Amino acid sequence: MGAALTTTSAEVITRSFDDLDLADLRQRPGAKWRCVPVDVLPAWVADMDFPVADPILDRVRRIAGGADLGYPDWPGGVSPLREVFAARMASRHGWHPRAEHVREFANVTQAVQVMLHLVTAVGDVVAVHTPAFRPITAGVTAMGRRVLPIPMRDDGSRWQFDAERFAREAAGTGCRVLLLVNPHNPTGRVFTADELHAMAEIAVRHDLLVISDEVHSDLTYQPYAHIPFASLSPEVAARTITVTSASKAFNLAGLRTAVCHVGVPAARQALADQPAELFGTVNVLGVQATIAAWTECDAWQTATLRYLERNRLLVCDVLRREAPRIRLRAPEATYLAWLDCRALGWDEDPASRFLREGRVLLSAGPDFDPGGDGFVRLNFASPRHVLTEVLRRIVGTVRRP
Repeated sequence: MGAALTTTSAEVITRSFDDLDLADLRQRPGAKWRCVPVDVLPAWVADMDFPVADPILDRVRRIAGGADLGYPDWPGGVSPLREVFAARMASRHGWHPRAEHVREFANVTQAVQVMLHLVTAVGDVVAVHTPAFRPITAGVTAMGRRVLPIPMRDDGSRWQFDAERFAREAAGTGCRVLLLVNPHNPTGRVFTADELHAMAEIAVRHDLLVISDEVHSDLTYQPYAHIPFASLSPEVAARTITVTSASKAFNLAGLRTAVCHVGVPAARQALADQPAELFGTVNVLGVQATIAAWTECDAWQTATLRYLERNRLLVCDVLRREAPRIRLRAPEATYLAWLDCRALGWDEDPASRFLREGRVLLSAGPDFDPGGDGFVRLNFASPRHVLTEVLRRIVGTVRRP
C-alpha cells in the first residue's frame, strides 16, 4: 500500500519535520498549541506536530475543491472504509476480519463507550489495565459500571502484565469485560503473544468480552510487533470488539473517524437494533482521509516512525544521563514517554512544577489514575529542535534548587 520509501523521499519527509518553525506551530488552531501561553512548550495531548502526509491532503483538497460536500454515495450507508480496514488487517497482520462486521464511529472513545453501553449493564465490572487514559475509566464510571484496575507493574526493566492477579480478581468480582489498550497508553508497552494468550485464556475461562483499543498499533518500534487480539483464534475473535483509527499514526484526530470491528454476534445484533442515526455518522472527509492514510501513505509512515524512533532514543539518553532520578522505561510503541518522577521527592504534582518552573506542559500523572501519582507523560512527536528544548527545560527544572 502506498509508495515505497526511498532515501530521497525519507530525507524530504524528515526535512519537512526538522524545518517546522516554532512561530508557525504557535499559530496552529489545534488544542495542543493554542491553549498554552507563548512562553510554554506543549508536550501533552497525543497529537503529533508533523505535517499531514501529502496523499491525505491531496485527497481532501480534491473533495473540497470539487465544491460538493453533500451526502456521500455510500449505498446502504456502508462506507468504503470497511473494506479498506479489512484489507489492511489482512496485509499487515494476517488477520482477516469480515468487512460487514465493521462500523464507523467519530473516535475511539465514542466507539468504546457505545459498545460498553450495549454489552454491559449498570453495576457490571469492567477490567482496565492501569494507569489508564482518564476518558476510558471516566466513561466506565459515568455509565454506572465499576472499574476493576489491573495494575501494570514495573519489574525493573519493563512494564509487565500480571496475569495471575487478573485471573484472581476477574473470578472474584464477577467481571464482565476486559477493556484492553494495546499498545498500552501511557506506558508504551506492546503486549507479547504470550501475554495476549494469557489474557485470552482468562477471558474464555470467565466468559469475558474483550474491547481492544488498538489505536497506537501503527506506532510500534522494532523489534516489537503488534498482534491484534482478535487474531489469536476464532474463539477469541468471537468475543472481541476491536477499535482503531488513523488518528494517532497519521495525525487525523480532528477529522473524527474511527472503525470498530464487532466480532461478538450478540453485540452486532444489539448495535443493529439501535436507531440508524442514534450514534451519528462519520463525515466524508474523515473517511476519505483515513482511506488515503491506510492505502497511500506507507512511505510517510515509515519515515515518521524512524523519526520518532530517534526522538525516543533522544528522550531516553538525555533523561538517563542528565536527570537520572527520573525513571523511564523506553516505550515499545507510541510517541508517549511515561516518566516516573517520584524519586525527585517533590511535594506537588510534577506536571505542575514543570509548567511553573520549566514552562513545559506535560500530561499530569493523576489524569491516568489509579497509578499515575508522581508521573508525567511526555509527547515526543515534535521537531527535534523543539524536543531538545523541552528536554533542556525538564532537566533544568530537576536541577533547580
